[in-house]
Amino acid sequence: MTIFDAVLLGLLQALGEFLPISSSAHLALLPYFRGMEYQGLAFDVMLHAATLLAVLLYFAKDWFVLIKDGLTRPTTQEGRKLWYLAAATVPAAVAGLLLNDLAENTFRNPLMIAICLMVFACLLGWADKKGRKNPDTPILFSTLMIIGCAQALALMPGVSRSGITITAALLLGLSRSTSARISFLLSTPIIGGATLLELRHLTPADFNMPLLWGFVSAFLGALLVIGWLMKYIKTHSFNVFVYYRLILGLVIIAFYFWK
Repeated sequence: MTIFDAVLLGLLQALGEFLPISSSAHLALLPYFRGMEYQGLAFDVMLHAATLLAVLLYFAKDWFVLIKDGLTRPTTQEGRKLWYLAAATVPAAVAGLLLNDLAENTFRNPLMIAICLMVFACLLGWADKKGRKNPDTPILFSTLMIIGCAQALALMPGVSRSGITITAALLLGLSRSTSARISFLLSTPIIGGATLLELRHLTPADFNMPLLWGFVSAFLGALLVIGWLMKYIKTHSFNVFVYYRLILGLVIIAFYFWK
């Protein structure tokens, strides 16, 4: 792998992980379109570690408050949020453990990715238009569990983890900003758990310059993407991502049948 390809993959990871466009779809499709070989487990792990570090830093204050309240006053409404988030992580974690082989093979078919991109893009657009988007909507245990169950669908490339969790949150009446914040907070334990599970397989021989460049580009890109998105959705809808996914899905289908 060249350094250019490593940086490109790192930026795609940063964009796709936090924008509702599906990082797994883009990371699976780039080698398909460019004729690249699979970048390898070590590279995937380090890209996820980079985005994990970025989301932890960006929401460090939120996590500090959540952990402090969860440990010092777990019976209060604020203190319960940490444990609600932990419980909401379980469905995606279980799905990942049970269906990992399907996710790595069957679900990576380009045609299936295209269909997922388009179907869940339409669902996001509909939720953004029809959702009440009330900033005062309470975040209940049932709310987070529904969002957590939706997150499990992101095992299929093209669904988008951030996209499906934001969609579920919007349909439950949460505002765009709150929906995105919950999506990012829910992503932390999932990305962290997946990274820790795979880190044990790495050896010193796996580390090289392309991997380092991929890590740096994914980390810096993720910080910029999170900050930009949180500002963007204060005054804009998610339509730009819906249109992008629909166009990309059509391009993939055309390429798949007419290549």
